[in-house]
Amino acid sequence: MTNETLKPKRFSGRRMRTILLGAAFFFLLCFLMTAIWGHHTLQPVNKKGENRNFWVAEGTTLKQVAVDLKNADIIRSSTLFRLAGRFMGYDHHIKTGEYRLNDAMPPLKILETLKEGRIITHAITIPEGFNLDQIAHLLEQKGLSNKASFLEHAKDRSLIAHLGLSGDTLEGYLYPDTYRFRRNVTADRVIDVMVKRFRDILAPLEARIKDSGLTLEQVITLASIVEKETGCPEERPIIARVFLNRMEKNMRLESDPTVIYGICNFDGNLTKKDLKTKTPYNTYIIGGLPPGPIANPGLAAISAVLNPTEGNYYYFVSKNNGTHYFSKTLKEHNRAVRRFQKNRPKKQG
Repeated sequence: MTNETLKPKRFSGRRMRTILLGAAFFFLLCFLMTAIWGHHTLQPVNKKGENRNFWVAEGTTLKQVAVDLKNADIIRSSTLFRLAGRFMGYDHHIKTGEYRLNDAMPPLKILETLKEGRIITHAITIPEGFNLDQIAHLLEQKGLSNKASFLEHAKDRSLIAHLGLSGDTLEGYLYPDTYRFRRNVTADRVIDVMVKRFRDILAPLEARIKDSGLTLEQVITLASIVEKETGCPEERPIIARVFLNRMEKNMRLESDPTVIYGICNFDGNLTKKDLKTKTPYNTYIIGGLPPGPIANPGLAAISAVLNPTEGNYYYFVSKNNGTHYFSKTLKEHNRAVRRFQKNRPKKQG
C-alpha cells in the first residue's frame, strides 16, 4: 500500500461551505418547524377565551374532533392537532361525552382533557315523593336521559331482580337526592346510581326494619304513602301511626294519594266516583297496603314508619293549611270533617 493511499481525504473550501450551509439550513428548518409546532400545540388561540360546551359523539374519530375544534375556533390547525394526537398515542383514546373547553386552553391540554375523559356533569335534584313518571320527565327535561327508555328500564323485571329487589317496578327504590350525571347518560346507569344511594341510606336501618315486623317492601310502601300525605315534617310520625293502627285493626287505609296513583292520567280533581272505582291502589276499597310504593320516599318518611308516634290515632283530616287534625274516634273525626271540610271544594290531588 502506498503512502498516497493512506493520506486522509480532504474537502475543498467550496465543498465545505456547501456542507455548512446545508447544515445551517437544516437546523434553521428544524427550528422553524419546532417553533410552528410549539405555536400551534402549546399556545392557545386566545388568552382570554370563554368556556364553551363541546360534544364528542360516540364513534367520533380524532380527525373529526380536530375539524370540529377548528370550526369552533378553539384550535388553530386541525392537521397539527391531529398529528400531535397521533404522536402522543391519543388517537384511539378520545372519550365520548360533553366537555367544557375554550380557546384559551393550549391544544395539548385539550388533547389531554379528551384523552382522560374529563367530561362535565350536570346536577339534578329528585324531590322527595316524586314517582317514576315524574323522575323520568325531569331527567328528560334536563337533557340527561330519555324518558321512555328510563321508564322501560325501571319496569324491567330482569333488571329489578339483578338489583336484588322485588316487584313489578322500581317505584320506591330510587332514592330522592341531588345527583350529577353527564348528558345522554344511559337509563340503567341512572337507576344503578339511585338504587345504590337507596341502599346506602337504608343500611343503618336494617336492624330497625327487621324489628318492625314489616318487610322492606311494606316499609317503603307505607313510607311512600306517608310522604304523599303531608308536607309537614312533624306530622309524618303521627300519620305513620294512624296507618299502622288501622292495619293492626284490619281497617282500610283510605288514603287519597293511593287512589290518585291508580288513576290513569289524573286531572287533579279527586271525586267521589274515583273513591268508589276499584283499582289495585284504591285503599278505600282494598284492605291493607297497595301492591307497592306509590312514590319514592325520603329518609324522614322512612324513619317515621320505623319510629311512629305513640298514640291511638285512627283518623286525620286536612285543616286546609298544610297540616292535619288527628282523631282517636270516628265521632271526633266526623266533627273535625264538618269543621274543616264544610265549605271545601272538590278534593285536589
